[in-house]
Amino acid sequence: MEIKHEVDAPLEPQTPPLHVRKSSQKRRVITFIVMTVINVGLIVLLWTQLLSPAKQAPTNISNDGSTDTIGDITSPLIGKPAPAFTLQSVTDGTKISLADFKGKPVILDFWDSACGPCNDEAAYLQKTWQNRLQTQGVVFIGVDGPELSTNNARNFLNKYHITYQNVMDTLDGATGINYGVTGHPEAVFIDKNGTIVAKWIAPLNDKGFDLELAKMAK
Repeated sequence: MEIKHEVDAPLEPQTPPLHVRKSSQKRRVITFIVMTVINVGLIVLLWTQLLSPAKQAPTNISNDGSTDTIGDITSPLIGKPAPAFTLQSVTDGTKISLADFKGKPVILDFWDSACGPCNDEAAYLQKTWQNRLQTQGVVFIGVDGPELSTNNARNFLNKYHITYQNVMDTLDGATGINYGVTGHPEAVFIDKNGTIVAKWIAPLNDKGFDLELAKMAK
C-alpha cells in the first residue's frame, strides 16, 4: 500500500500593509530626531561647563583682607539648643555633663590625638585658656574623638600640658555626630542660655576667638 505524506506548501512572506509600514517609518524618524536633540543638548551643556570659570568656595575675609576667620561656618545647629551629653573625663574617668555648666558660656573643641592640626593648635589653646578664656568665665571643654586607646588621649594632654577639661566621646562618636562634626579639629560655641551660636572647622586663632566670643556675648 502506498503511503502518501502530504507536505504543506511553504508559506509565502506577507508584506505588511502600507499603513503599518508608514507608521513604523514614522516612529523611527521621530526616535532619531529625539535622540539627536538630546545628544546636541548634552554636547552644548558640556561645552558651557568647560568654558565657565570654576567657582571658588566662599571664604570669610576680614576688613584687612586676611582670611583668619575662614573657619567660621554656617550650620543648621546654630540658634538651636546644644545637645546634652554626659561623658567621662580623660584624666580621671569622672563623669562630666554639659548640664553641669548651665548658665555659663561653653566652648567644645573636638579633637583626636592622631590629628595633625589638633597637635599644631594644642599649645595655643592651652595658652588661650589660661590667659583669656578662664578670666572671662568661659568654660572650655575638649572632646576627644574615639581612640584606639585612652592612653593616646592622656599622652596628648601630657605632651602639651593641657589643664582645661577634656572628655572622651563614646566609641561610636555619638557626641560628635550630634554636633555635626565631620572632622578634627572643630569647635562649637554655646552661649550662657545653652544655645549654639557659632561653629568653627579649622585650627583656632586670635581673630577666630574674637569673632566667636562676640557672638557668645550677645
